[in-house]
Amino acid sequence: MSQPQAITAELRQWIVDQARAGHRPEAVLEAMKSSGWNEDVALEAMESVLQKALAEQREQLEANGVVVAEPSGPLPGPDLRGSPPTVWAHDREVRVVIAMDSPKVVVFAELLSDAECDEVIAHARARLERSHTVDMNTGDSEINAARTSEGMFFARGEHPICATIEARLAALLHWPIENGEGLQVLRYRPGAEYKPHYDYFDPAQPGTPTILKRGGQRVGTVVMYLNTPAKGGGTTFPDVKLEVAPQRGSAVFFAYDRPHPSTRTLHGGAPVLEGEKWVATKWLRQGRFD
Repeated sequence: MSQPQAITAELRQWIVDQARAGHRPEAVLEAMKSSGWNEDVALEAMESVLQKALAEQREQLEANGVVVAEPSGPLPGPDLRGSPPTVWAHDREVRVVIAMDSPKVVVFAELLSDAECDEVIAHARARLERSHTVDMNTGDSEINAARTSEGMFFARGEHPICATIEARLAALLHWPIENGEGLQVLRYRPGAEYKPHYDYFDPAQPGTPTILKRGGQRVGTVVMYLNTPAKGGGTTFPDVKLEVAPQRGSAVFFAYDRPHPSTRTLHGGAPVLEGEKWVATKWLRQGRFD
């Protein structure tokens, strides 16, 4: 009979070091198994060590006056009880292609018609400029080298097509229209990308309180594909090794119950390799966004 494997102080420190270095739990588990650790023992060690490390990190942050994010309460999302192949969205049936629980990711097909995609692009084209991101130090927008697209924002309900899409998303995701930002349209030319990032506003950044005065935190994102690029341009989720191919009229939705990497909603726009990519993005807030 083999000797039971002990969880030593050295092993605990090694697990913490791997987490701090940014290695995914799956990779750490595989490394332990390759070194001869029983899978059940390895999982127990990782769970106990990481829970303790997170608790200590929380205590340290709170001691320094940083408010640690808690779950935000109800989240937007489709009703997928019974695993339906389609769901009703205001004025049309939308097909469910992929549904994940962790992270909460759903891919829809036939959310927009070809004519609707063309209409959104036509309204947006003349107003495109180099895309900005939010400066988390001040709450203002800034040009960021990680985002190499062109974009523009519509006001909520600015055109009838915007109102139609917003009503459709509100019904699909069971979230009030007024709790959404206006649609943002982006065009990615060949080579353009958006490196992996989170959509929530980091509570530790000084500009966040100013941003949250308008609608509170972001709790969900919908990326709608307005065309199909010839090559590249997928929406990637590095933490779970998922890539959603951009298909005209389809969309990917993901939700996050707190502004923290534990939501596993790190995502990015892979470089466009050939042709161009047009998307319309909708961000959903906790409260009314005015």
